[in-house]
Amino acid sequence: MRLVLTGRHVDITPGLRRLVDRKLARLERILGNALVSAQVKLALDKTGHCADVTVHARGDHMLSGRAAGATWTAALSGSVEKIENQATHMKGKWDARRRRKPPAAPAEDGEATAGPAARGPRIVRLSRVQFKPMSIESAAMELSASGEAFVLFRNVETDGLSVLVRQAGQFGLVEPGK
Repeated sequence: MRLVLTGRHVDITPGLRRLVDRKLARLERILGNALVSAQVKLALDKTGHCADVTVHARGDHMLSGRAAGATWTAALSGSVEKIENQATHMKGKWDARRRRKPPAAPAEDGEATAGPAARGPRIVRLSRVQFKPMSIESAAMELSASGEAFVLFRNVETDGLSVLVRQAGQFGLVEPGK
């Protein structure tokens, strides 16, 4: 963050500069890297110590606060507090806009999205398996031992994929037609 510190009828001492840096550190915690620059004008007049702080945030947002006090600490605290209120309000708008952002477009590589905006049935990948070459009898033994609803296997007799399905205590075989 760039800082421009100006004093009117005031000499800018290292202690005063540290005080300004410490007060602006609170704004840096709130805005983070969105904070671009800050201008601080310190003036000493008949009414007392006056601090005028202007902060430039990303997106051409200008936040400003002006306060007067009996000491520099009170004046800077008042003006920075006004800017903190503006910054939290602005940050809330940014967060609300981010939450409202439309969902991303579906992937072009053919994979189905599992987001709430996906049209059609929701597809969830359960697992990837290797299709073992086996006979229909060994597939039936594996299906009865596993307790699953079906088993997909490579049929050794036809060298094609086949599905053995459990239906009402019996097994049904599904083979692709030619």
